[in-house]
Order: sequence, then C-alpha cells, then structure tokens
Amino acid sequence: MNDQPSGLELSRIGLGCGHMSNVNEAVKSAGVAAIHTAFESGINHLNTGDFYGAGRSEMVIAEALKGYKRDDYFISLKFGALNTPSSSLYGLDVSPQHVKNYLAYSLARLNLDYIDLYQPARIDLGIPVEETIGAISDLVKAGYVRQIGVSQVDAETLRRAHATHPISWVEVEYSLFNRSIEKELLPTARELGIGVVAFGALAHGLLAGQWTDERIEKSKGGYVPLFFEENIGKNVALAKKLEEIAVKKQMTLSQLAFAWILSKGEDIIPLIGTVSPVHLQEALRSLDIHLTEEDIREIEDAIPEQEIAGATFPNIQFRNGKTVSV
Repeated sequence: MNDQPSGLELSRIGLGCGHMSNVNEAVKSAGVAAIHTAFESGINHLNTGDFYGAGRSEMVIAEALKGYKRDDYFISLKFGALNTPSSSLYGLDVSPQHVKNYLAYSLARLNLDYIDLYQPARIDLGIPVEETIGAISDLVKAGYVRQIGVSQVDAETLRRAHATHPISWVEVEYSLFNRSIEKELLPTARELGIGVVAFGALAHGLLAGQWTDERIEKSKGGYVPLFFEENIGKNVALAKKLEEIAVKKQMTLSQLAFAWILSKGEDIIPLIGTVSPVHLQEALRSLDIHLTEEDIREIEDAIPEQEIAGATFPNIQFRNGKTVSV
C-alpha cells in the first residue's frame, strides 16, 4: 500500500512541517535539524503546505534537503489556503486556472523539479472537485506532479475526485478524540485503494500528557472547541483516564495515541508535527508497541465518543473562496 512509483516505501510515520519556518535563525535551524533527525531515523515522508508560514516551511525543507538524493524522500504538499501579510488565513483559492501558478512558486521555493503528492488544502463548494483535480492531473501529465491527494473531504467527494484521476492519499484528522472517518471515509478509501494520512494524532496537545491546573487555565479558549472554557475540563479528564492506561502499559500518553492509530492498519500514516528531536524519537518508539484487540477496546472505552466535549476542529467550509460555515 505504501510503495510509491519510484520504488520508495513510505515510512509508517510522516513528519508534519507546519511549525517550521524561517522567521528567525533559531526556528529555521530547529526545523532543518528535525528533518535531518527524521531522515536518520527512517522517516522519509515530509508533509507541508505552501501556506505554512506563507511559504517559509517550504524554504526550510529546501535547506534541509541539500545533499540528499531526490529518490530518498517523499514530499506531500497542500495548496490553496490564502495568507494575509500577518500570516493569518482568510480564504481559499483552488480554482483550476491558478493551480499551476501555485505549483510554480512551490517548486521554486523547494528547489525541486516535481512534487510527489500535490493536493488542495480544502474543497471549494462553488467549484466542482472534478475541475480542481483535473487541473492537477494536467500537471501529472507534464511531469511536475507524481500523485494527487485530497484533504478533509467526505466519502462522496473522495469518490468523485478518484473518478477524475486516481487519488493516492486522503489527508484527514484522526485521533482518539475524532474517530469520524471510521464511519464512511475510511471504508470508502479502502474500497478504492486510497491510503490515509492522519494529522492531529495528539488532538491539539490533549494527548501530549502532563495536564496541570495551570496548563488547563492557559489552554482555555482559542479556535478549537475542545479547548473552550466549558469543554476543556471534561476533555482533560478523559485524557487523564487514558494516561492511566499508558502508565500501566509503561509508555507515554503520546506513544499510546500513535500506537492506537498505527494499530488501525498499515494503510494509515500518522503525522508527527514537531521540531523537537525528543518528541520525534518518542513518537517513533510507538512503532515497537503492539496493541492487542483487548488493549484497543480498553483504550477506546476510556474516551467514549459521546463524552467528548466539543469538536476537534472548526467546521470550516468554503464557497467561491469565502468561508460559508464555521
């Protein structure tokens, strides 16, 4: 499932590069070091977006890739989210006529001749998905893109995209605090032979452990409903129940969270988003953890879906480039 046309077998965990930017030398250096540590540890899948830091993530990756053979790594790249000068996002542009423009700038920033996997960051309800995917397929024919992916779509949209051009991967949020893909999207992906790239494995940090009263207070609010003042206490209580299981099994909470996703099938690749070599190595140790069916039941029973308070991600949809629901 994870073998690529180049013969490269993708690592079971990918590195999310959303926190990497060259806003200053310290952050840039940390990002480069994290990528080098990932490569040395067997991770060969880098996941980014042209809107991460308004292209800065791509530039950090380009710096890190110097000296590495092109066939030894896999770049998956999202496009279409629109940045303001202050680096906030204000809309979406996945119109067919602009796809090649976005790719041209990404190839220049990454200093690459082609992208392994190219995908729209979201789907615009005002643009048939067939048109966006069709525009990317033209870039596949031209040799600038090897494979096409989609991100945050429903099962029907995935089918329509796949009917236009074979979709290799669907990128979607998946964690113990959000198992919604198990109902329709995951079965559809498996029916069509499409792999899943899972982001948000640690539920925005809920499954990173060490929840003190002070940290709870500092984490309240933001744009993620899980952390709204009326929700965070309930969700931390669930995470602490899971942490008790992790301690009993002699692993960290984050290792348990990754091991749970890995147990769901070899066609699912979770992303670890970090610039910390320590966090990276901790996540990689989850590859050596074997969970039995009884373990999985115990883990999932600790976080009943009906007891999760608030969504893990705002319900954002776009029509003609503008937000229509949150």
